[in-house]
Amino acid sequence: MAESVPPPGRATRADRAGSPQKGTIRTNVPARLDRLPWSRWHWRIVIGLGTVWILDGLEVTIVGNMASRLAESGSGIDISAAQVTTTAAALYVAGACSGALFFGWLTDRLGRKKLFMVTLGVYLAATAVTALAWTPWFFFLCRFFTGFGIGGEYAAINSAIDELIPARVRGRVDLIINGSFWIGAAIGAFASIALLNTALFATDVGWRLSFALGVVLGLVILLVRRHVPESPRWLFTHGRAEEAERLVDDVERTVAQETGEELPPATEEITIRPRGALGFITIARTVTSTYPRRTILGLALFVGQAFLYNSVTFGYAVILTTFFDVPDGNTGYYFAVIAVGNFLGPLLLGHLFDSVGRKPMIAGTYIGSGVLLFLTAYLFQQGTLDATTMTVCWTAVLFLASAGASAAYLTVSEIFPLETRALCIAFFYAVGTAIGGITGPLLFNGLVSSGKTADTTLAFSIGAALMVVAGLVEAAIGVKAERRSLESLAAPLSQVQAAAAGPS
Repeated sequence: MAESVPPPGRATRADRAGSPQKGTIRTNVPARLDRLPWSRWHWRIVIGLGTVWILDGLEVTIVGNMASRLAESGSGIDISAAQVTTTAAALYVAGACSGALFFGWLTDRLGRKKLFMVTLGVYLAATAVTALAWTPWFFFLCRFFTGFGIGGEYAAINSAIDELIPARVRGRVDLIINGSFWIGAAIGAFASIALLNTALFATDVGWRLSFALGVVLGLVILLVRRHVPESPRWLFTHGRAEEAERLVDDVERTVAQETGEELPPATEEITIRPRGALGFITIARTVTSTYPRRTILGLALFVGQAFLYNSVTFGYAVILTTFFDVPDGNTGYYFAVIAVGNFLGPLLLGHLFDSVGRKPMIAGTYIGSGVLLFLTAYLFQQGTLDATTMTVCWTAVLFLASAGASAAYLTVSEIFPLETRALCIAFFYAVGTAIGGITGPLLFNGLVSSGKTADTTLAFSIGAALMVVAGLVEAAIGVKAERRSLESLAAPLSQVQAAAAGPS
């Protein structure tokens, strides 16, 4: 980097600049990215990367709402509704956990861009062949690999987004992106209404077309995603400083042209000594020994939201049909209402996570949603709810829970070192989802399928308790990450003489 800014400086080898530390790179790339004004370039990043959660919501919702149709005679596949909502659901989540760990490890080693292209490709291929399923075992296999691709997306996408979005708006942007899952859920709910209509589509055709819909949307996203750049932060920590500088130079020119604003100086610098790929032992030691409290925090947040959401997502249609006699073809209307409420939570509350702060907002949304769910369980047990009022209650619960759950992904993506970021996201997602996302659907659907009000009330209460506990953990040991650079929250492992906040 030339020593003056603006114009933006370039990274230099510190030994060339007279520093006694050989083989290091001094750069202000993070500061340059964080001080950028919001522009169309940022919107392209959000659309290219963030819209994949729409696919996840579409997938989960359509499969959940179509369970009964798949079990009908003439569907073209001999499978029961219970197999769809338990076995297939659990395998989808198991695939997501496996994919998150596998692709998360590769993302930190090979880069964000390569992997967010590969993971979307895996999702598209698996979804396409699901439409051809003719037997339960093949359907289960396809669901596993669809989840495998989606799980990889969580690691690659969240790490890339947080490394490209300015610190001052990172919270609200991340929450809205993760909350867009529910746009897909709403689309899936309405689509299932049409696709379940046998007057429009034959029993063995509608459910196959639903998977084709996911492929079409995925291909559109793939075309947009080709233009999303690699993370400059990842590049300079892997010894590709000149490439990182050229990329940021191009971004700054683009943003300046789009906004018409003169960019302020970016004077904060860090010094990096590039290192080779990190092994699992180094990463595990960093997470558990250097940041033990943050590890506990991440696990608490993920277990709580994963149990609640995977239980509800895979089971709400069953509740409607079992306890309120809602016809299979009409469950989508109710779920669409819930989906809208879920998206409005991050959309309307997201800015408060950057202004009021992470700790009070995450703790408040978790505890608040848990308390509302306890109240819903009580009203359900008393028999005072019908399909409409139950949906209203769940919408209120998930309005808060959705903002909190989205913040769980934000939390683990910003409080660990850059070199471990994708795998840390994958680890917490996999562990939390394995506990809540696999056992949740199995336990929840088992309780609901009994047809006993007390069993379903118990399932609600378990989810509520886990959310409240997670909120209390956040209140006690949460990290005040709002408007702070990623490097100040957790110094890169390759940073030399870091003046970063101490680990916790």
